[in-house]
Amino acid sequence: MAVGQTLTVSARPLTVLRAKDGKPHWPQVLKHIDDWQPGLLIVGLPLNIDGSESEFCARARKFARRLRGRSGCKVLMFDERLSTIEAKSMEAKSKQPTGDYRQSPVDALAACLILQSWLQQPDLAINP
Repeated sequence: MAVGQTLTVSARPLTVLRAKDGKPHWPQVLKHIDDWQPGLLIVGLPLNIDGSESEFCARARKFARRLRGRSGCKVLMFDERLSTIEAKSMEAKSKQPTGDYRQSPVDALAACLILQSWLQQPDLAINP
């Protein structure tokens, strides 16, 4: 999870929310939304390198629709190709890569990269 501001066109990693058996922990997700009061939620869309939909796109779209329904917030999706690879590369270049998401939150950093990309190119957002 990451947070950002359209005014400054900036994003920062926030935390990693883990799913259990492929299901989000909705109380935790909704608590963060309630705490931060975002105007919009961005969900990564895991496209293949060639831009086609991966096998995970349907699950990501389902999550985005449920997130919209449960939170009441507007939800858009954004291409997340290579975000985790870039985040891992950034972690490796940092002073102390640990592999521990609490100390080096690769998934939160990947979320930040997705959000930063949307902030820079909001017209490329996709409806779930």
